[in-house]
Amino acid sequence: MANKLQPGPTPTGRTGATRDLQKIIGALTSPVRREILSLIWEREVSAGEIAKAFRVTKPTISQHLSVLREAGLVTTTAVGTSRLYRARPEELHGLYGALGGAGKWANADQVPERELSVARTSVAVIVEVEVETDQRETFRAFVDPIVYSRWLGVPVNIEDGRFACTLEWGTNVRGRYEVVSPPELIAMRWDFDDDNIPVPGGEMTAYLRVSARPAGSLVEVHQLVDTGPQAHFMEAAWSVVLGRFKLGVVRALDLTLEMPPRSPRRKRRLGS
Repeated sequence: MANKLQPGPTPTGRTGATRDLQKIIGALTSPVRREILSLIWEREVSAGEIAKAFRVTKPTISQHLSVLREAGLVTTTAVGTSRLYRARPEELHGLYGALGGAGKWANADQVPERELSVARTSVAVIVEVEVETDQRETFRAFVDPIVYSRWLGVPVNIEDGRFACTLEWGTNVRGRYEVVSPPELIAMRWDFDDDNIPVPGGEMTAYLRVSARPAGSLVEVHQLVDTGPQAHFMEAAWSVVLGRFKLGVVRALDLTLEMPPRSPRRKRRLGS
């Protein structure tokens, strides 16, 4: 297994059942090719548009694209006389450790400023779901309070970046959107309480990202947590939210369709 990794889907024009690690590493040695991959990481881009983003000749860009294609790092789609390129991120899975130098994670010494700040390490719970709606409509379903209320099943208020709702079992959720960058990123701080309105200052941080997919969108939530029990709780909580989103977002976006509200209930069954 020194120079072979587990295979991904075979891209256009590529043969062989496994990835050629040497070709991939060779393709990534060029800063221009790495920049091209960043440009086409989540969307299809024509060769002409790629060339406009760089101060090199079109033949040079074509050569770089050929190297990336031969390494299996891009897919190509012919549209008329144009050719569209898109990165294949899955081909880089497992390579980061191989590509990182031995000193990458070694801190610089003799840096006195480090002692002036307080640092801590957190972990993140990641929950994701794929939906049929396009990226912009998917994103809108998290910032439009009417649409949000419809798919979540309870009234959601969003005003001046602050959001609030009460789930059908009585849990109060409050928070604020710190960053809203359509159509792909929301950074939020939020908290919840079963008996009282959450007190500001103890909020948790989460990042919601919407990525375009050929058949719709991918929604990912990265929730920062501090403890194992908190992580377990957040896995379940965000799975419920994104599960409701997957089930209801298509219907919620069509305001001509009715969506029944959720009936109040206990948080836990009696005796549990």
